[in-house]
Amino acid sequence: MTDTSPSADGAPRAPRRRFRALRWILGGLGALVVVAVVGILIYSQVGVMGAEPDPLAEARADPGLTITEDATAVILTPTSGDTGRGLVFIPGAKVDALGYVATLTDTVVDDGVTVVITRPWLNLAFFDPRPLSTFTDLAPDVRAWAVGGHSLGGVRACQLAGDADALVLFASYCANDLSASGLPVLSLSGSEDGLSTPLKIADAAEELPVDAEFVEIPGASHASFGAYGPQPGDGTPTADPAEVDRIIAEQLDAFLPEP
Repeated sequence: MTDTSPSADGAPRAPRRRFRALRWILGGLGALVVVAVVGILIYSQVGVMGAEPDPLAEARADPGLTITEDATAVILTPTSGDTGRGLVFIPGAKVDALGYVATLTDTVVDDGVTVVITRPWLNLAFFDPRPLSTFTDLAPDVRAWAVGGHSLGGVRACQLAGDADALVLFASYCANDLSASGLPVLSLSGSEDGLSTPLKIADAAEELPVDAEFVEIPGASHASFGAYGPQPGDGTPTADPAEVDRIIAEQLDAFLPEP
């Protein structure tokens, strides 16, 4: 029989008191979890940077480019001249996938590369657990895949790089150690980047193989690697967007692995 009565001297019933304290603790932890989840949901949906209308409209009108969209990704394929090369591109935090279409159009149209721009869960690649195959399966005719990403998307790309033939960082760097991976790596950055600064990229270089290629684009800022408008905390770009797009395409064409 459980002792639910006060002791002879009138002392409180300890088991019930401990149960009440535990209930308050668990209730408080549950409330904190709910607040955290709601906070993340609100943060992920507020201030999402969408594509600039004019560059996107120009890309959509390009006869050499086919754009296919669904909830998983935006798929860019060349109308002709497909080379069998592909790039899974992961957007930066709270940047709409369509904000990268104009930037990557030259790579698709001029160089025959298929590009799959992912649509990360909650607009934050760090919270997206899907494997690389989720996106490569969307373009089954591609025979050689690189994975890459911009900013936070590049951090996620580093985590998926073991399933790809190459890694491309767009104004980004790795948080995991790939130095012994033997993976071909191309790091594209901007001299005027106020977020993934040249110093931050240099400091993180030890996480990459010693033969990783580093290309700093003069005058490019963090937002120069997309077409979604200016970004808080960024530097001031001095390079023409079309020139940045051209350099990116040239570097990708020379780097992306052949089937």
